[in-house]
Amino acid sequence: MPQPLDRPVRPKSERGPTMSCERNSMSTRAYNVLAIFSLTLASLQAASASSNLLSVAAKDMGGGDVELAAYAGKVVLVVNVASRCGFTRQYGALQSIYEQYAGRGFVILGFPCNQFGSQEPGTDAEIQAFCEKQFAVSFPMFSKIDVNGEHAHPLYRSLTSDNAPIDDRGPVQWNFEKFLIDRAGRLVARFRSRTPPDAPEVIRAIETAIGNADAIGRQM
Repeated sequence: MPQPLDRPVRPKSERGPTMSCERNSMSTRAYNVLAIFSLTLASLQAASASSNLLSVAAKDMGGGDVELAAYAGKVVLVVNVASRCGFTRQYGALQSIYEQYAGRGFVILGFPCNQFGSQEPGTDAEIQAFCEKQFAVSFPMFSKIDVNGEHAHPLYRSLTSDNAPIDDRGPVQWNFEKFLIDRAGRLVARFRSRTPPDAPEVIRAIETAIGNADAIGRQM
């Protein structure tokens, strides 16, 4: 009866490195999977924050509910406004660019806010009367809201989210900050209070968003 061949047994000292390498390889693969998962989750959160911006409602000056989805398909400039601020004069420039671009699918949404220096203390009726009398404002104005903090409006929670798809993130710092949303409902630019609405960089961003929208429209 043939004798079984003896197979040399490798010492543990020779097997150890191989097993260690295998464990290291598995750890590396697990780390890579976790890293990919984290990046994917962050991307999904950012996409969610940008794609659902107009999927909320707000109160108009009369107290009625307005679904912001009514502005879907437009280029939207969202501005937190105040009547007693050093930047209140920006209402004039806002009205001018609204008149200039409204016919091309552009709209401005004004949201009064009293969180910065208590510079918007009036009632909605008083705010509306002031805007119409002093600046002939005709773009949509909404009821007073909070833009920061626990009671911030859902729109502003998305606009200022850490997952916002722009470099300039974080809370609103003062009155008359401007957020530009493209036709697809994505946040594409943000301009702080000191940048007037008719500044070249703002106009360029608006025209780029409108131009992209026009190109999409021609392709449909």
